[in-house]
Amino acid sequence: MDTDGTRETRPTRAGHIPRPAAPPKPSHAPTAGPTLAEWLRVPRSSDGPGVWTYGHVPRAAEEPEVTPLRQLVSGALIALLAGLLLWSLLWNGYLGGFWLWPLYMFTPDSWAGTVPAVVASYAWYAIVATILIVGFGRLGRWPELLRRLLSSRAVQPLHPAESAPQAGGDDDPVRWPQLRGAGLSEAADRLEGEAGGGRMNDVDYARIRRAWDSVRVDPSRMRAFADSVRDKGAGACVHPSGDRDLPVRAARHDLLARQVLLGTVEDGVRNPYARRGTSLALDPDVLGTSLLAVGPSGAGKTQRLVRPVVESLALQALAGQAAVVAVGAAGAQLGPEAAYDVVVRIGDPASVYDLDLYGGATDPDEAATLLAEAFVGDVPGVDVRRAATALAQLLGPFRTAYGRFPAVPELRELLDQVPAAFDALRRELAADGPAHHAMLRELDARTRQHGAHGDPGPALADRVALLDRPAFAGFFDTTGQGRPFSLRALEHPIRVRVDLPERGHADASRMLARLLLAQFNAAAAARADRSLFAFLAFDDASHTLTPETVRGVQRLRSAHAGVLLTLRSLDDVPEALRTPLLGAVGCRMAFSGVTTWDGKRFAEAWGTEWVETRDVTHRTVFADQPLTRLMHSFRKLVTGKAVTTDAVTVRQVERERWSASDLAHAVPPGHAVLSLTSVKGERAAPLLVRLAGTA
Repeated sequence: MDTDGTRETRPTRAGHIPRPAAPPKPSHAPTAGPTLAEWLRVPRSSDGPGVWTYGHVPRAAEEPEVTPLRQLVSGALIALLAGLLLWSLLWNGYLGGFWLWPLYMFTPDSWAGTVPAVVASYAWYAIVATILIVGFGRLGRWPELLRRLLSSRAVQPLHPAESAPQAGGDDDPVRWPQLRGAGLSEAADRLEGEAGGGRMNDVDYARIRRAWDSVRVDPSRMRAFADSVRDKGAGACVHPSGDRDLPVRAARHDLLARQVLLGTVEDGVRNPYARRGTSLALDPDVLGTSLLAVGPSGAGKTQRLVRPVVESLALQALAGQAAVVAVGAAGAQLGPEAAYDVVVRIGDPASVYDLDLYGGATDPDEAATLLAEAFVGDVPGVDVRRAATALAQLLGPFRTAYGRFPAVPELRELLDQVPAAFDALRRELAADGPAHHAMLRELDARTRQHGAHGDPGPALADRVALLDRPAFAGFFDTTGQGRPFSLRALEHPIRVRVDLPERGHADASRMLARLLLAQFNAAAAARADRSLFAFLAFDDASHTLTPETVRGVQRLRSAHAGVLLTLRSLDDVPEALRTPLLGAVGCRMAFSGVTTWDGKRFAEAWGTEWVETRDVTHRTVFADQPLTRLMHSFRKLVTGKAVTTDAVTVRQVERERWSASDLAHAVPPGHAVLSLTSVKGERAAPLLVRLAGTA
């Protein structure tokens, strides 16, 4: 090895000098950006929901009045000429010598013809000239003109930017002041060294800070926390998967504020002045009110919205702050499999994980309610409550007899009243004597109702038949032989992706999507520990919503949970649910290319606002005097227009924030109109946003 660190090449026996081995290919592209310390010290501030807080400087609420440059130049020239004229009149004595009286009063007669008299005279001339320059300069607004000419007009902030923490100061986040204040100086020194040595990333910082917050709530964990930091440094309190970052990031994230950058608010008159040109981001505070996005195919819903949001929640899951479930068709661009803890590919024999059809429920009535909502919640004329009762009449006896819920083929046989399956279940219950008399009575009730008018059994059997297909053989197993995923796992920081067989089994996929939404609503509300933010993202929520799931979505904000629903059109939702759906979600997003019918619904949801309008009326001037009439005739001959006068009427009118026509035709490609509501009740008016997309 040479002194410069390179390996020396020596001739071989054959006299051939081998070429040095090439360095290994890097696993990822080099990144250019701030270091962890620089990223932590950037001040963050917000003046409304959806503001990208990283380095944000609040703006004024209203646009300041700016005088046109032509008017400034003309006013400055007129003031300059007026000042020169006045100085000339004074200097040449046309206005008398009154302006020299102060000089004569304070100058002794003995100075006449001496040097001090000359100096005093020129000093007085300078004072008078300065007074004229200042006076006419203020009159002609010369300072403002100079600022406009020498530099471009900058945005005046509403408040000065917050000062960044000084490196090494008491408030420097890199030094972990919260740990030092609790007496854990050794742990703080270890983490500070990890950050300074480049061995800590933003996920590590957010994860350890989250762990410290749990220690503050439960001080009994302090010793375990200190030992973990001392032994593992930046790898302390790691996610159960062992991952400390995602394989790839397709968007820009700020884990300190738990935000993902979505785009930039257009600097146009359609947006409020305070938000123009600012960056727009989403975080759990606004996602907790749920988000509905509507746009045609190719508008960028997946790449510009679903993928960044899911990626942000996956990073927060690694930091122990969230649990996320992403649902899409097989092949949807929702990130690589390595970015998830569980990937359920329904209908794929190679799938490692299965889906729990009953959502981890142990109560037959609860399981029946979820299944009924998924199976017949979208069928007109079928009462979901009666369907849930019919299912409970079968699930209860089956679980009592066999200690588990029925698999799909078994449930189908029971709904079809297959004699062999029904008799076997009855014998199993009767073998235990009178202990299961109530369950036998449930079976008898189901037998009497089968085939009666309004019986939901046939409709349920038809829907279960969609899952009883060879492609789903081995899935929805209830015998304990597979690895079913249940949404009861939302109490853990888990990352899940569910691939639905949309291409070959569209009806089954929609039914499973309804099932997942119903199970999520129930599981999120039933969590004992709601410290984690639970989120469910649908890449396509067409034909997924039912009256009960819409009501469940509205209740999620109080359960520290939310959903993301994307639709190609509101026509994919039953007409009776379109208005309740727009009212249930707090965030609404219309992509470029929506139809006027969809735009009308959004316009109604966003309401109206008071705006100031100016009506200008042009009236022809008729002169009475001969000379004035002659001048008007000459002007009309030269310009070709009659002499008119303008009458301006200013009034306040109520108009739609965004009309249906504007949403359909005035939103450029790659843009969307987005309104936000936070869980605290803060609102952001509909904003025209240029979406950033994915890297």
